[in-house]
Amino acid sequence: MRQFGLIGLKLEHSFSQAYFTQKFETLGLDDCTYSLFELPSIRELTALMESTPELRGLNVTIPFKEQVWPYLDEVAPSAARIGAVNVIEFTADNRRVGHNTDYIGFRESLRRFYPLRGAEAGALVLGTGGSSKAVEAALRELGIRYWLVSRNPMGHGLTYDDLTPAIMSAHSLIINTTPLGTFPNMDECPPIPYQHLSAQHYLYDLIYNPSETLFMAKGLEQGAQAKNGFEMLGLQAEASWEIWNRR
Repeated sequence: MRQFGLIGLKLEHSFSQAYFTQKFETLGLDDCTYSLFELPSIRELTALMESTPELRGLNVTIPFKEQVWPYLDEVAPSAARIGAVNVIEFTADNRRVGHNTDYIGFRESLRRFYPLRGAEAGALVLGTGGSSKAVEAALRELGIRYWLVSRNPMGHGLTYDDLTPAIMSAHSLIINTTPLGTFPNMDECPPIPYQHLSAQHYLYDLIYNPSETLFMAKGLEQGAQAKNGFEMLGLQAEASWEIWNRR
């Protein structure tokens, strides 16, 4: 058997298990399984790996994307550049290598959504947490200039109060990397001035549950385009699968 899985603190709403289970069934891979491993602490990872010798790959979610580094033998350039690991590869020579496919998923999904020929207009990245790091890496690769926006920018970026009509107009792409609006708190959204959105704006929400967040709905009301993070998850999962099957 080849065992794959996801490690995190709370995984009851995980996308990954259903995605990979369906993939294995479709491909007829009877020797593959995908499990959820809820760990109260990253320190439990050592015991998990020792008790599951058939592990061939792991996905990593909050709050372990940065905490997992000491348990790795190597970190790929993508993860080192971003500062977060969401995929662990178990190599044929028993080395554990950390990768980041979040930025790949976002980058490729954004290509399908946002007209890059207008990228000179710039982007606003809402939130400065772990998810924003992957978004920043993708925007840099695509040559899209951006500002980080948060409640407390601590000397860099913008605050929500800084978002004047002129700034909103000058940034056609707005990306929500915060958890605001995630099920079950669907009545929440980032505090941007939605009244200054227009048909020239593109709103990308990394959240996928619900499929239409309040952030997206408010943008659509103003004529903007909106997209959730479901496609991004699928693309990052496929990138994970490619990494795990290189051995």
